[in-house]
Amino acid sequence: MSASALSILSLGGPTALLNYGGLRLLTDPTFDGPGDYHSETGNILTKLAPAALGADEVGPVDAVLLSHDQHADNLDDSGRHVLAKASLTATTPAAAARLGGTARGLAPWESLELARPTGDPVVVTAVPARHGPEGCESVTGDVTGFILSATGLPTVYVSGDNASLDLVRLIARRVGAVDTALLFAGAVRTRLFDGALLTLDSAQTAEAASVLGVRRAVPVHFNSWMHFTEGAAYLRTAFERAGLEDRLVLLGPGESATI
Repeated sequence: MSASALSILSLGGPTALLNYGGLRLLTDPTFDGPGDYHSETGNILTKLAPAALGADEVGPVDAVLLSHDQHADNLDDSGRHVLAKASLTATTPAAAARLGGTARGLAPWESLELARPTGDPVVVTAVPARHGPEGCESVTGDVTGFILSATGLPTVYVSGDNASLDLVRLIARRVGAVDTALLFAGAVRTRLFDGALLTLDSAQTAEAASVLGVRRAVPVHFNSWMHFTEGAAYLRTAFERAGLEDRLVLLGPGESATI
């Protein structure tokens, strides 16, 4: 496996640009400026900082990995323009039906292949995610995570907005060894479900890394928005307490790492 088989550029919030096996993959595109955004559930989500790059500065991508389209902190207006130019957007079936265009819906455990410049294709497999407590789907909607794999490349997990460690355990049992995990963190709480977690908190993010047995854990979705209740300091402390500080790759907006 090449040491440069995976590089990650954090752009802020849930948005990251991955170079994986020669392909450029973008997660949950959010490029609008700071301000207030109204969600379908009636919450107001406040963005505090711009993305590290503008939508027109990212350049062409081979695919977008979109966990869901319902919330502005995962897909905003500028992000929708990115989708319109993308060759492919992998997302949930419900989101694909709403978005149209090149969006392709994947049910849990369904896969598609992306051709690489050289070598075997990259396989993108949708995996389950739950955006809140049990039974939340009728309110927060469907969400998906992704597994990326290919011959000779590290297996990568992109969690999406998932609040369920039980689903992480299921994924670990089904998938086996995961080299690198992009874990959506932030301990998101709103007025929904009496303030229950809508994403993993920092301690759960560290536990997810342990369950998956990852070599590297790269949290995203913990900065740039007001409703993230736990930021970088919480994550650093949680991984230290779990004895996993050597696995944590903590990137601020505009920072990158080669895994």
